Amino acid sequence: MMKHVSAFLIGLLFSLGLVISGMINPAKVLGFLDILGAWDASLAFVMAGAVAVNFMGHRLATRRPHPLFAGNFALPTRNDIDLPLVGGATLFGIGWGLVGFCPGPAIASLGAAPEQSIAFVVAMLVGMSITRLVQAGGLRRPSAS
Repeated sequence: MMKHVSAFLIGLLFSLGLVISGMINPAKVLGFLDILGAWDASLAFVMAGAVAVNFMGHRLATRRPHPLFAGNFALPTRNDIDLPLVGGATLFGIGWGLVGFCPGPAIASLGAAPEQSIAFVVAMLVGMSITRLVQAGGLRRPSAS
């Protein structure tokens, strides 16, 4: 039970951080990405703060034998760079640059300005579903026989 409560509270804290920082405002994000125009550098400070907190939290957490509410840590074990990783990162960057949303801020934005984010969230969920089907072998290309 505590595992679910802590996950909810951490998600709530994360979404509040997104709201306070302005990350749920696509115009602010696009202003940050417009480095050759009217660049809004304020999100660079948000990112720097997030990296610092993550760095310190990771160092403190991994000194423990296990998480507070789980039996072991779920840390990534792969460190290779493959085509799905590069392709996914590219699609993510293109989408972020086109509309000013990435998944976390888009979902947080549903509570503040759903008219701005609903189409993005629906498209994101459809894309995630298609990806799962493809990875599971549910959508296969016709064989060339």
